[in-house]
Amino acid sequence: MMKLITDPRRRRWVIVATIFIAIICNYLDRQLLSVLKPEILSEFGIDDNGYAWIVNVFLICYAVMYPISGVLVDRFGSKRVMMAGIVAWSLACIGGGLSQNIVQFTVCRGVLGLAEPTIFAGQIVAVTLWFEQRQRATANSLCTAGGSLGTVVAPLLIAWLCRILPSWQEVFMVAGIVGLVIAAVWWFVYKNPPQEILAVTTAQQSEARSSEQRAFGWGELFRTRSLWGVLLIRMISDPVWYFCCFWLPAYLRDIYRMQDAALSMQDTLDRIQWIGGIPFLVGAVGGVLSSVWSDRMVRRGSDSLAARKRMMIATVVVAPLCMLVPYLNGWIADAQMQVAVVVAIFSLIAVMCLSWLYTICVVIAEAFPVRNVASVVGITAGAGAVGGAVFNIFVGDMLASMGDVLFIIMGMLHIAAAVILWRMVRRETPLT
Repeated sequence: MMKLITDPRRRRWVIVATIFIAIICNYLDRQLLSVLKPEILSEFGIDDNGYAWIVNVFLICYAVMYPISGVLVDRFGSKRVMMAGIVAWSLACIGGGLSQNIVQFTVCRGVLGLAEPTIFAGQIVAVTLWFEQRQRATANSLCTAGGSLGTVVAPLLIAWLCRILPSWQEVFMVAGIVGLVIAAVWWFVYKNPPQEILAVTTAQQSEARSSEQRAFGWGELFRTRSLWGVLLIRMISDPVWYFCCFWLPAYLRDIYRMQDAALSMQDTLDRIQWIGGIPFLVGAVGGVLSSVWSDRMVRRGSDSLAARKRMMIATVVVAPLCMLVPYLNGWIADAQMQVAVVVAIFSLIAVMCLSWLYTICVVIAEAFPVRNVASVVGITAGAGAVGGAVFNIFVGDMLASMGDVLFIIMGMLHIAAAVILWRMVRRETPLT
């Protein structure tokens, strides 16, 4: 283990592994609320409206903090900001378990929302500094895949903890303590890259920019075409992934219930418990493999930014499959076969979505000076969160009243994003 830590070429992969585990913990802590919803509502005597307020406090804090966390990372570095973020969200999780009333609990969820974006802003800067262009997308996707795996693993892990611990409060506290351990590991593992690493990783960007040592000012950033391009991309493409995460499980349950109205809710949940996780696992693997593909193009001599853009645009070929989903009920009578086809379609859509989500940060790292990367990631990811939140306000009504149109929209969003990516995103260099 010590050899892994002392050898810089090996240490960077330990850093990737640590970020991967931290992101799984990140998703575990945020999903505690949804998985333990019945117990929490009963404990505090609130209804679904009260639950919605708790969720909204988290989402608002999360969206607001994304651009701020990017600025903090650019100012203070990945190590300190990510350390503070992991400690803060872990203490917030422990605080949730110790809360005596709904106000205290909601405040803790707000702190969780403020702390969690720090890891995503810090991660891409750490990867950019430690990895050269021909490995950067692969390393970044392996880090980010922790989110996809966390989406699948968290409910199972929380259910297991509920069986061995006496109450939901202890589950919150155990999750927080695990986070504090991860924070200590991060502080021990992460070091700034030695000069021989930086000589390669930063020199590659310097070749493309004669002014690399200077970063854009805040006002200058908003005058760059690429910032607005990535911001638009995330606002219109992120909602597709939110749709997969929040609406696919319910959609699968509805298929079973339409086929057999006598099925109880528990029966339908049992049927989709495992199959509903398939798109997320396939998407995570596909997202990593597409990143490996873009790195391979770079190793073969392609321009790094062009390689990322070509890979992302190529994955959009599967986007129109979304348009077929509303018609499957009329085409396929058997519920099991219908579920299988829906899962297959959404698995391909998940590969596309995660290829974009994993690589868009690498595109930012290729397009902007290193000292601006975290800020741009924060600004644009915040826009993506806002786009997802606004979309989710209307998606329920759209599914009920014009489901066909909704799926057509879903099939077009990444195509529009691909046009913006190709036309608007380029390398940006400070003028002086």
